[in-house]
Amino acid sequence: MNLETGLAFLVFFPFGAGLLAYGAGRACRGGKLRDGIVTVSVAVEFAVTVLMLCLCSGGPGVSLDIPEVCGLGLHFVLEGFRLLYGCVAAFLWMMTAVFSREYFGHLHHRSRFYLFLLWTQGAVMGVFLSGDLYTTFIFFEIMSFTSYVWVAQEENAAALKAASTYLAVAVAGGLVMLMGIFLLYHQLGTVALGDLQGAAAVCGEKKVLYVAGACMLFGFGAKAGAFPLHIWLPKAHPVAPAPASALLSGILTKTGIYGVLILGCCLFPRDEGWSRVILALGTATMLGGAVLAVFSVDLKRTLACSSMSQIGFILVGTGMLGMPGEGGGEEFRILAAHGVFLHMVNHSLIKLVLFMAAGVVYMNAHGLNLNDIRGFGRKKPLLGGIFLTGALAIGGIPLFSGYISKTLLHESIVEYGGGTLTRTVEYLFLFSGGLTVAYMAKLFAAVFLEKNTDAALQKKYDGMKRYMSPASVFALAGSAALLLVWGLSPRGLMERAARRAQGFLGVQEAGEAIAYFSPGNLKGGLISIAIGALVYWFFVRKLLRNKEGEYVDRWPRRLDLEEIFYRPLLLRFLPWVLGGVCGVLDKLLSSPAVLGAFFTVSGVFCRILDSFVDGLVVALRRTIYRDSPLPGKRAEGNVFTAAAGRVMNAFQGLANHTWRRRNPGRRDYVHLAALKNEQFKETNNIIQRSLSFGLLLFCIGLSLTLLYIIWW
Repeated sequence: MNLETGLAFLVFFPFGAGLLAYGAGRACRGGKLRDGIVTVSVAVEFAVTVLMLCLCSGGPGVSLDIPEVCGLGLHFVLEGFRLLYGCVAAFLWMMTAVFSREYFGHLHHRSRFYLFLLWTQGAVMGVFLSGDLYTTFIFFEIMSFTSYVWVAQEENAAALKAASTYLAVAVAGGLVMLMGIFLLYHQLGTVALGDLQGAAAVCGEKKVLYVAGACMLFGFGAKAGAFPLHIWLPKAHPVAPAPASALLSGILTKTGIYGVLILGCCLFPRDEGWSRVILALGTATMLGGAVLAVFSVDLKRTLACSSMSQIGFILVGTGMLGMPGEGGGEEFRILAAHGVFLHMVNHSLIKLVLFMAAGVVYMNAHGLNLNDIRGFGRKKPLLGGIFLTGALAIGGIPLFSGYISKTLLHESIVEYGGGTLTRTVEYLFLFSGGLTVAYMAKLFAAVFLEKNTDAALQKKYDGMKRYMSPASVFALAGSAALLLVWGLSPRGLMERAARRAQGFLGVQEAGEAIAYFSPGNLKGGLISIAIGALVYWFFVRKLLRNKEGEYVDRWPRRLDLEEIFYRPLLLRFLPWVLGGVCGVLDKLLSSPAVLGAFFTVSGVFCRILDSFVDGLVVALRRTIYRDSPLPGKRAEGNVFTAAAGRVMNAFQGLANHTWRRRNPGRRDYVHLAALKNEQFKETNNIIQRSLSFGLLLFCIGLSLTLLYIIWW
């Protein structure tokens, strides 16, 4: 396969497959053809991605340019980091599509879900394979709008509210990101990822670059779920279908991380100020998500808050990646690069396993509250083993994949040294890891070890023998097996993949071999495990459960950031301020003096313009555009409606003289055809006016943006 063709296939094939699957779902009852098309499509996408990985092994990157698309054209690049994560994304889509066949077996709007499932896959591939920030933005926005449908799938009040929050954050982040891209292009003259570092190095206006970087960080951070733009994560996951939650957490958040990596590695490489900001954001996200997960009593909400926390771990590594080395030391940067990439992959695979396992629980128990599903998995060793694999991996337990990536991230902090800041980050890193162990222990104990307080319900759970279809078993067991193999091969698989991806992260050195299980490296993991055990035993079991042993949500509702800050700001404060400004302007502009002066000036101007236009029209009518003889005027309609009407009248006359002699027709089809034509033209004019109005507003906004950029 030609590499450029394969690159285009990876991006655009899912869009066509989605339309085909949707058409099959609408045309054929039962959905077997549609499900087959979806399964084959995601399998083909994964196979082509693996094939491209093999063909590009060790070779130079492949680029593809599609000019004249969306103005600036589209630019894609195929190289190590991008291609590896494309493989991870394709694998997640394949497994979730297989699992969706059972999960959506009795739900509505399946064809719609599969359509946007495949379209989102194409958009995600476009993001990861983008070669410039403009292409990244285009597919970033496509991904936001197509994944919105996942969150709103159930169409109930909770789902629609969560979807509105998700879309609001995505749209606001996208608009601010676009402003940053415009500023960057105006300052550097390019947004190509390969040219950013060189152009930024010779740029004299560093402050403008920081403003542009901050705008783009806002957009990427919103998608990643970084604090304080994380508000959509805990609300979207509980209401979204389990396959969608696995992809939202496992892949879509990584597109935001990918953008942050672009900023840190291409625009601000080894910039201490920028890296400290990322480090602070990562620490707040890491700790905040872990605390929210400990307090949560909803299975999927806990996993969603866990995703926020793990994104924080990755951001901490991203911040360390950009810190300037002391004395030319590069070892900590190599550790950070490998840790960032591997924890991204680990988190994607882990959340695939955990969210699909949560989906199995929901399919059978029809609930997610820990008190309702308590004891569901007591006699289900297969599901328990699958969930335990993911729990041990994300908890950073030795011999599992999460331990390897967290050890690399922790050692990058230790190797860097530094002062109070890095020591504080290290302590919070270990403490957040301990909280991860605590909330995962809470989930596993509640679902698979403890008994439900309702004896009848517990008996019902214990009697469920066929709780998964063979396809679901394949998806969950296969994903857990891959996660286990991946974790047990730190040198054979994980390090080789990290070395192939490190070029994108600005690291070229090989680095020293890491003794992952040395006493020094085991020390950090054991400290986190000890903290987790203490938090679970003395806080979760003692303070987060009532006397009956039921879990209680003790997180203060008033600390909901969306309700106490974002909604009042957007729905109350800003309308109040803008309304006040508009009121003042209304009073000023409605004064007699202002109105009199305005009407006088505009009247004089309009008279001058009217006289000029009238004179021009008269001159043209007398010279170039002389009146031509008028054709015969038609009473109504046009030549086509008149011809069609006469044909129908003739057909009606024939019918009246033959089979309709007793009940002859009296319609004038010439008039009816003319009337329908006028109705069609009026409807078309309304549509054109509406579209024109929307385009006008868009052009006004774009013009104001460009004027702002020029002024800046």
